[in-house]
Amino acid sequence: MSAYIIANVEVTNPTQYEDYKKWSSAAMQAHGAEVCVRGGKIEVLEGDWEPQRIVVLKFASVEAAKAFNDSPEYGKARASRQGAAVMRMIVVEGL
Repeated sequence: MSAYIIANVEVTNPTQYEDYKKWSSAAMQAHGAEVCVRGGKIEVLEGDWEPQRIVVLKFASVEAAKAFNDSPEYGKARASRQGAAVMRMIVVEGL
């Protein structure tokens, strides 16, 4: 069963965040993530949610998504993000 990592990112230092994007892209490639959404225009259709930057990644399974999140490759990306963004991220089973 597929799984999706969905993240809402509040970028606080755009220059430093570019390093995170570089390292996270490498981690996504190493773990077979399919990038479905990465940034882009957001329009709220209902409710009071005010997302800043949305990222949606598709993986083969929840286990694969968690392996990506726990990987040394993504750990390097996460370290580069310190002080550059606030990350809110979930994993959800797909169909």
